[in-house]
Amino acid sequence: MDINAAMGRFFNEQGNIVLPPQLTLPAMCEMIYQADLAQGGGDRECLIFWDYSDNKAGNRMVYTRTQMNTRIKVVAARLQQVGQLGDRVAILAGNSPEYIFSFLGAMYAGMVPVPLYDPNEPGHSDHLNAVLADARPQIVCTNKTSAGAVRKLFGALPAAERPRVLAVDALPDSTAEAWTSPMAHPEYMQRLARTGQQPVDTMAFLQYTSGSTRMPAGVMLSHRNIVTNVLQIFSAAKLKMPMRLSLWIPLHHDMGMILAAFVTILGVEFDLMNPRDFIQQPSRWIKQMSRRDADTNVYTVVPNFALELGARFGVPAAGEELDLSAVDGMIVGSEPVTMHALESFYRVFKDYGLDRQALRPSYGMAEATLLVSTPQTDNRPLIKHFDREALAQGRAEFQDEPGENTTPFTGCGESNNSMHMIIVDPETKQEVADGVIGEFWVYGENNAVGYLGREDETQETFRNQLAGRLAENSRAEGVPEKALWMATGDLGTYIENQVFLTSRLKDLIVIAGRNHYPVDIEFTAQQATDHLRPAAIAAFAIQGDDVERLVIIAERDVDKSTDGDAAAIEAIREAVTSAHGIRPHDIKIVAPEAINRSSSGKIARRVIAKSYLAEQES
Repeated sequence: MDINAAMGRFFNEQGNIVLPPQLTLPAMCEMIYQADLAQGGGDRECLIFWDYSDNKAGNRMVYTRTQMNTRIKVVAARLQQVGQLGDRVAILAGNSPEYIFSFLGAMYAGMVPVPLYDPNEPGHSDHLNAVLADARPQIVCTNKTSAGAVRKLFGALPAAERPRVLAVDALPDSTAEAWTSPMAHPEYMQRLARTGQQPVDTMAFLQYTSGSTRMPAGVMLSHRNIVTNVLQIFSAAKLKMPMRLSLWIPLHHDMGMILAAFVTILGVEFDLMNPRDFIQQPSRWIKQMSRRDADTNVYTVVPNFALELGARFGVPAAGEELDLSAVDGMIVGSEPVTMHALESFYRVFKDYGLDRQALRPSYGMAEATLLVSTPQTDNRPLIKHFDREALAQGRAEFQDEPGENTTPFTGCGESNNSMHMIIVDPETKQEVADGVIGEFWVYGENNAVGYLGREDETQETFRNQLAGRLAENSRAEGVPEKALWMATGDLGTYIENQVFLTSRLKDLIVIAGRNHYPVDIEFTAQQATDHLRPAAIAAFAIQGDDVERLVIIAERDVDKSTDGDAAAIEAIREAVTSAHGIRPHDIKIVAPEAINRSSSGKIARRVIAKSYLAEQES
């Protein structure tokens, strides 16, 4: 099947995305599947799930194109039997084929999936309980592996308040025959008539934020939002066919779920495994990217820390073969992408055929469905060394080589087509020029509808109007004057037309009137000593008697002992004081894995700060 032609029908002559009003994500999925089936693609192997739970070499579970479509319809048909159109369906399981079938199956049923995770996953029970209380799902989809933990999770509730729990891998294939398209239901059409909506603008799914800076919020995404971003990803990533995707990131995270849905819709081959199987042995992921006989183009999507782990623990043993010459794209996102991680990974694997241009630092967020920017030219990865003094004053002045008073930032590529992304002064709401540090605002049909049940936050995030545009070279050109923009909460600027992120607005450290960026301070701390675990440092400010005070919490590296903590603390203190002109109020070295992270693995600075203050008061 010609995938470029199948996707190309949704772009007009100017390259803009145009969606038919009847189009939904499952309708798009089914349309492309039926076209593929007519051309003999039903028996093609698509999903390969690697299970390492009882076999170090991994048990290989394979689904063909038709088998995947059947299992999706199995879930959809059963949901239609036990639920109602519009019901919310929580997915509580680890990475597995059943997760993908449940997500798309809920949409095929005319219901709203809520991607979550296995209740057995440690460290996130508060997040899970908060989300379930907010979403209030009528049905839960899981698998036999997680079903016991799911039922235990709801065991304390009165029977009438418990959601229906379905172990979808226990359902027979024959159930698929009972599935009917929601558009064939009179109730569905009556609902559209009452609301005045077209199918493309109905709710697709609820994606909860990770909770790295606040309580998790349910991002309401319509079919227009998700289909638009799927098409933007296809266009911006410049995917080459035939392709294969290697994926281990959590499917409950927007980056994991949307990309899994994306490749399922296209019917391309992809390898899937659990995050814990990567963490336990990063070489599994590295080997998965190695060229196979039929490979032409291999892609993967990972957070920054995966590069650090891969470079340290993924190197082949003597005599083992590894060929990374087929890797065309490694999309790196979810957390700030560091020069150290990129250079370390490339230095280790360039001799195994890895092309440096395959490294593609990118930027995205749930409020914009997923992808906002990714490299779309050969200028990648682009690293600039920012002058600290200028940065403190809100300007991006840089040089190509590092210096004593510089800090490296990584470009996250060009913004998506069919979308506008501008830099705004967060105080005045005026657009500012490239090179000035400001808050990124986004305008496009990939922007979410809003937050579930949070009108004030929806207004604050999604309903912003520009107070003024640049007279020349405005990036808002072509956008209506009264347009509503989404404020990302992320600070940064454009350099050479690429997006550079410097900090979350809420994480910005302001001491004695000067701006300091957490990632900059964390970089200085990392470079000061080899005692610290890479990408496991949190810098934040607490309120002092007269000014804010800087606190640094860092994890000890896995092969270091507490004997070296005192020397490391002094090295960090000296380096940060010298480089940034501020003396840390407190520096703590903690055990590996002790730092709080969000459900998606990001360093949760605000949560860490709250815990720190609680310890000081106790």
